[in-house]
Amino acid sequence: MIQNIQTNSKMNKENNLREFIEEIWNKKKFEKVEKYVHPQYTVHLDDEDPWEGKTLNHNEFRKRLKFSFDSFPDMNFEITSAIEDENHVAITWILTGTNLGKIGEFPPTQKKIKTRGMSIYHYTNDLISGHTQVFDRKTVAKQLGFIE
Repeated sequence: MIQNIQTNSKMNKENNLREFIEEIWNKKKFEKVEKYVHPQYTVHLDDEDPWEGKTLNHNEFRKRLKFSFDSFPDMNFEITSAIEDENHVAITWILTGTNLGKIGEFPPTQKKIKTRGMSIYHYTNDLISGHTQVFDRKTVAKQLGFIE
């Protein structure tokens, strides 16, 4: 019986994360941030992310979302695998989108991107409290024509 409860709890975290990706990232329902995100969300390791190493409240988390969608308004994540433990859910994903807004000093390219990555989402009190992430930014830079 205890094992079933633990399994259900784990499944709930994975399902919760899948809902979070779909609702917040793919459908852009920013009003649902509090449902999924802990009031202190830390970006643990995400090289080249302006928020790397910072802890964000809900409003700052929404600003981070807006920042991402300003460059890629049609950004979409497809989860390709998930592994979970008591306080984490790790996912691999495919990111697609069209560059319709500035990226730093670079003007919009109107080009589509497709890249792969991995994120480990951290949980505190059943809410997502941060992430550790790695993805192929070099492929994105090539697809956008920033590098050869």
